[in-house]
Amino acid sequence: MICKSTVIELMEIINKIRESNKIVIVEGREDKIALKKLGISNIIQLNKNPMYVVVEECISRGEDVIILTDLDKKGKELYGKLNHDLQRFGVKVDNRLREFLFRNTKLRQIEGLSNYIDRRLKFNAI
Repeated sequence: MICKSTVIELMEIINKIRESNKIVIVEGREDKIALKKLGISNIIQLNKNPMYVVVEECISRGEDVIILTDLDKKGKELYGKLNHDLQRFGVKVDNRLREFLFRNTKLRQIEGLSNYIDRRLKFNAI
């Protein structure tokens, strides 16, 4: 069970992402939809673009990046490759949300993030 303070911390991280101009990289359409429900924009889908195109776009825009691939085996592999390639070209990768989800939740699919938060907010009546 996730406690009230953890839900509050998660929402603070989400709010900071909403307010930032950081690029958020996700695997697919459902992931993008879930993040849009949370008010997050500036999202790039991997499945619509080859990885090198995504990396080049991030480099050219010169913005910090958040990599929100799933927390399963495939997602971890994608994360590792993206993180390496982006940092190699000097792009700063913000891992706070990814690390928070991995450490503090059982959520492993980004597409379930908005529903996960909705359920926790209702349960904790924040």
